[in-house]
Amino acid sequence: MATARWSFEPSHTGAEFRARHMMVTYVRGQFKNVRGFLEVDPEEPEKALVEATIDATQVYTGSPERDAHLRSADFFDVEHHPTWRFVGSRVHQVSASGFEVTGDLTIRGVTRPVVLEVSYLGQWDTPWWEGGQNLGPRRRAGFEAKARINRHDFGVSWNDALDRGGVVVSDTVDVAIDIEAVLESAGTAA
Repeated sequence: MATARWSFEPSHTGAEFRARHMMVTYVRGQFKNVRGFLEVDPEEPEKALVEATIDATQVYTGSPERDAHLRSADFFDVEHHPTWRFVGSRVHQVSASGFEVTGDLTIRGVTRPVVLEVSYLGQWDTPWWEGGQNLGPRRRAGFEAKARINRHDFGVSWNDALDRGGVVVSDTVDVAIDIEAVLESAGTAA
Protein backbone atom coordinates (compact mmCIF):
# COMPACT_ATOMS: atom_id res chain seq x y z
CA MET A 1 0.00 0.00 0.00
CA ALA A 2 1.37 3.40 -0.97
CA THR A 3 1.73 5.86 1.91
CA ALA A 4 2.40 9.45 0.97
CA ARG A 5 4.02 12.07 3.18
CA TRP A 6 2.73 15.62 2.85
CA SER A 7 4.46 18.54 4.59
CA PHE A 8 2.51 21.64 5.57
CA GLU A 9 3.81 24.66 3.71
CA PRO A 10 4.24 27.19 6.55
CA SER A 11 3.76 30.29 4.38
CA HIS A 12 0.36 29.00 3.22
CA THR A 13 -0.84 27.31 6.40
CA GLY A 14 -2.36 29.18 9.32
CA ALA A 15 -4.60 28.81 12.34
CA GLU A 16 -7.31 31.11 13.66
CA PHE A 17 -9.29 31.16 16.88
CA ARG A 18 -12.31 33.12 17.99
CA ALA A 19 -13.82 33.64 21.43
CA ARG A 20 -16.80 35.67 22.58
CA HIS A 21 -15.77 39.02 24.01
CA MET A 22 -17.83 41.07 26.46
CA MET A 23 -20.84 38.81 25.76
CA VAL A 24 -21.68 40.61 22.50
CA THR A 25 -19.15 39.86 19.79
CA TYR A 26 -16.18 37.71 18.81
CA VAL A 27 -12.49 38.49 18.96
CA ARG A 28 -10.32 36.63 16.50
CA GLY A 29 -6.65 35.78 16.64
CA GLN A 30 -4.35 34.05 14.23
CA PHE A 31 -1.08 32.21 13.95
CA LYS A 32 0.92 32.01 10.73
CA ASN A 33 3.65 29.55 9.80
CA VAL A 34 1.93 26.48 11.20
CA ARG A 35 4.23 23.51 10.65
CA GLY A 36 3.35 19.85 10.35
CA PHE A 37 2.89 16.80 8.20
CA LEU A 38 0.35 14.22 7.10
CA GLU A 39 1.14 10.59 6.28
CA VAL A 40 -1.72 8.89 4.48
CA ASP A 41 -2.53 6.03 2.14
CA PRO A 42 -5.43 7.23 -0.04
CA GLU A 43 -6.83 3.68 -0.03
CA GLU A 44 -6.81 3.56 3.80
CA PRO A 45 -7.27 7.13 5.07
CA GLU A 46 -8.39 5.84 8.48
CA LYS A 47 -4.74 4.90 9.16
CA ALA A 48 -3.43 8.42 8.54
CA LEU A 49 -1.07 10.19 10.94
CA VAL A 50 -0.98 13.97 11.32
CA GLU A 51 1.08 16.36 13.41
CA ALA A 52 0.88 20.13 13.61
CA THR A 53 2.84 22.68 15.65
CA ILE A 54 1.81 26.27 16.30
CA ASP A 55 4.20 28.96 17.53
CA ALA A 56 2.04 30.59 20.22
CA THR A 57 4.54 33.44 20.63
CA GLN A 58 3.37 34.78 17.26
CA VAL A 59 -0.30 35.34 18.17
CA TYR A 60 -1.84 38.26 16.28
CA THR A 61 -5.23 39.84 17.02
CA GLY A 62 -4.66 43.33 15.63
CA SER A 63 -4.11 44.84 19.09
CA PRO A 64 -0.52 44.82 20.44
CA GLU A 65 -1.78 45.20 24.03
CA ARG A 66 -4.18 42.26 23.68
CA ASP A 67 -1.49 40.17 21.96
CA ALA A 68 0.87 40.83 24.89
CA HIS A 69 -1.87 39.86 27.36
CA LEU A 70 -2.56 36.63 25.44
CA ARG A 71 1.17 35.75 25.52
CA SER A 72 1.27 36.33 29.31
CA ALA A 73 0.73 33.75 32.05
CA ASP A 74 -2.94 34.86 32.21
CA PHE A 75 -3.54 33.06 28.91
CA PHE A 76 -0.93 31.20 26.80
CA ASP A 77 2.12 31.58 29.09
CA VAL A 78 4.46 31.51 26.10
CA GLU A 79 7.52 32.07 28.28
CA HIS A 80 7.08 28.50 29.55
CA HIS A 81 4.96 27.01 26.72
CA PRO A 82 5.90 28.64 23.40
CA THR A 83 4.33 26.00 21.15
CA TRP A 84 1.05 24.15 20.83
CA ARG A 85 0.98 20.69 19.31
CA PHE A 86 -1.65 18.38 17.81
CA VAL A 87 -0.91 14.71 17.14
CA GLY A 88 -3.72 12.84 15.42
CA SER A 89 -3.78 9.10 14.84
CA ARG A 90 -7.45 8.11 14.62
CA VAL A 91 -9.31 9.02 11.46
CA HIS A 92 -12.94 8.37 10.64
CA GLN A 93 -14.21 9.17 7.15
CA VAL A 94 -17.68 10.73 7.38
CA SER A 95 -18.21 11.68 3.71
CA ALA A 96 -16.35 11.71 0.39
CA SER A 97 -14.28 14.68 1.54
CA GLY A 98 -15.06 14.85 5.27
CA PHE A 99 -13.10 13.30 8.12
CA GLU A 100 -13.01 13.33 11.90
CA VAL A 101 -9.43 13.25 13.16
CA THR A 102 -9.03 12.42 16.83
CA GLY A 103 -5.78 13.27 18.53
CA ASP A 104 -4.05 14.92 21.42
CA LEU A 105 -3.85 18.71 21.61
CA THR A 106 -1.27 20.25 23.94
CA ILE A 107 -1.63 23.87 25.07
CA ARG A 108 0.26 25.32 28.06
CA GLY A 109 1.73 21.88 28.74
CA VAL A 110 -1.75 20.34 29.18
CA THR A 111 -2.74 17.56 26.77
CA ARG A 112 -6.38 16.70 26.06
CA PRO A 113 -8.11 14.65 23.35
CA VAL A 114 -9.71 16.76 20.61
CA VAL A 115 -11.68 15.83 17.48
CA LEU A 116 -10.96 17.92 14.39
CA GLU A 117 -13.61 18.10 11.68
CA VAL A 118 -11.50 18.03 8.52
CA SER A 119 -12.54 18.86 4.97
CA TYR A 120 -10.34 17.73 2.09
CA LEU A 121 -10.35 20.56 -0.48
CA GLY A 122 -8.56 18.78 -3.34
CA GLN A 123 -5.10 18.72 -4.90
CA TRP A 124 -3.32 20.15 -7.88
CA ASP A 125 0.08 20.22 -9.58
CA THR A 126 1.54 23.72 -9.25
CA PRO A 127 4.78 25.60 -9.96
CA TRP A 128 7.47 25.45 -7.26
CA TRP A 129 9.68 28.51 -7.07
CA GLU A 130 13.09 28.49 -5.37
CA GLY A 131 15.86 30.99 -6.03
CA GLY A 132 13.92 32.58 -8.85
CA GLN A 133 13.54 29.29 -10.73
CA ASN A 134 10.45 27.17 -11.27
CA LEU A 135 11.47 23.71 -10.03
CA GLY A 136 7.91 22.39 -10.35
CA PRO A 137 5.55 21.02 -10.79
CA ARG A 138 4.84 19.99 -7.20
CA ARG A 139 1.63 18.39 -6.00
CA ARG A 140 -0.28 20.41 -3.36
CA ALA A 141 -3.36 19.45 -1.34
CA GLY A 142 -5.69 21.63 0.68
CA PHE A 143 -7.48 20.91 3.95
CA GLU A 144 -9.57 22.84 6.45
CA ALA A 145 -9.85 21.67 10.06
CA LYS A 146 -12.22 22.97 12.75
CA ALA A 147 -12.81 22.26 16.42
CA ARG A 148 -14.47 23.81 19.45
CA ILE A 149 -12.53 23.55 22.69
CA ASN A 150 -13.05 24.68 26.27
CA ARG A 151 -10.06 26.84 27.15
CA HIS A 152 -10.28 25.88 30.84
CA ASP A 153 -9.44 22.28 29.86
CA PHE A 154 -5.96 23.60 28.97
CA GLY A 155 -5.45 25.85 31.99
CA VAL A 156 -6.35 29.05 30.11
CA SER A 157 -8.67 30.38 32.79
CA TRP A 158 -8.22 34.15 33.17
CA ASN A 159 -11.48 36.07 33.11
CA ASP A 160 -13.18 39.07 34.62
CA ALA A 161 -16.82 39.69 35.51
CA LEU A 162 -18.82 42.45 33.87
CA ASP A 163 -20.76 44.98 35.96
CA ARG A 164 -24.14 43.87 34.60
CA GLY A 165 -23.39 40.16 34.61
CA GLY A 166 -21.49 37.99 32.21
CA VAL A 167 -17.77 37.68 31.61
CA VAL A 168 -15.09 39.23 29.41
CA VAL A 169 -14.04 36.01 27.63
CA SER A 170 -16.15 32.94 26.77
CA ASP A 171 -15.17 29.48 27.95
CA THR A 172 -15.50 27.96 24.49
CA VAL A 173 -13.12 28.81 21.66
CA ASP A 174 -13.58 27.97 17.99
CA VAL A 175 -10.40 26.93 16.20
CA ALA A 176 -9.89 26.72 12.43
CA ILE A 177 -6.77 25.65 10.54
CA ASP A 178 -6.21 26.18 6.82
CA ILE A 179 -3.61 23.77 5.47
CA GLU A 180 -1.71 23.72 2.22
CA ALA A 181 0.38 20.57 2.09
CA VAL A 182 3.08 19.68 -0.42
CA LEU A 183 3.72 16.06 -1.44
CA GLU A 184 7.19 15.13 -0.21
CA SER A 185 7.27 11.42 -0.95
CA ALA A 186 5.11 8.50 -1.89
CA GLY A 187 6.43 5.12 -0.85
CA THR A 188 5.38 1.63 0.01
CA ALA A 189 4.28 0.82 3.53
CA ALA A 190 5.43 -2.44 5.04
